Amino acid sequence: PFVATLSVMAVGRGLTLVYTQGRPIAGLGESFVFWGTGKVGPIPVPVLILALVFVGAYVVLTRTRFGLYVYAIGGNEETARLAGINTEWIKIAVYVVSGLTSALTGVLLTARLWSAQPTAGVGLELDAIAAPVLGGKSLFGGVGSVGGTLVGAFIMGVLSNGLNLLEVSAYYQRVIKGVVFILAVMLDLYTKRRRR
Repeated sequence: PFVATLSVMAVGRGLTLVYTQGRPIAGLGESFVFWGTGKVGPIPVPVLILALVFVGAYVVLTRTRFGLYVYAIGGNEETARLAGINTEWIKIAVYVVSGLTSALTGVLLTARLWSAQPTAGVGLELDAIAAPVLGGKSLFGGVGSVGGTLVGAFIMGVLSNGLNLLEVSAYYQRVIKGVVFILAVMLDLYTKRRRR
C-alpha cells in the first residue's frame, strides 16, 4: 500500500502541474475562502471543522465495532482475518476515510491561501506521518489514539511556527523535522522491543 500511495501521489501531483501549468488559480470567491479564513463568533472555521472531525474519529474508533476492527487489523491483520473480520473491506473503508480527510485538508488549505497553489502542501507528507508517531501511534500498527495524533500535530505545528519565528532557513527546517521524525521512530522501536 505504501508504494501504491506514493505512486498515486506522484501521478496526482504531476497531473495538477500539467493542468495548471504550474500557475496558481485565483478568484475562488468569498464563500469558498470563508472555509479557510472565516470565523463563527471568535472561533476560526478550520478549528470548528477540526473539532468535528476529532469528535467523529474519536467516537468511531472508541465506540464502534468498525473502530475495534481497525485496531485489530492494525495489531495483526492475519489474526483479525482468522477471527472473521472482513479485513479487505475494513482497509478499503480506512483508505476512503483517509482520502476524504486529505481532500478536506486540501480544500481548507486552498481556502486559507485564497488560491489553488499547485505546489501547496509539498513536503507536508513527513509532518503527516510524524504527527501520529509523536502522539504515540506505532508505525507497526494497532496502537495509537485520535487524541495522541492531535497532540503530535500540535507539536509539529509548534515546531514549524517556532522555527519560522526564529527565522530558521526552510532548508534547515527540513533537516530538523527529519531528525525529530527519526527520534520518534527510534522511540517507537524502543517501545515495541520493551513490550516483548
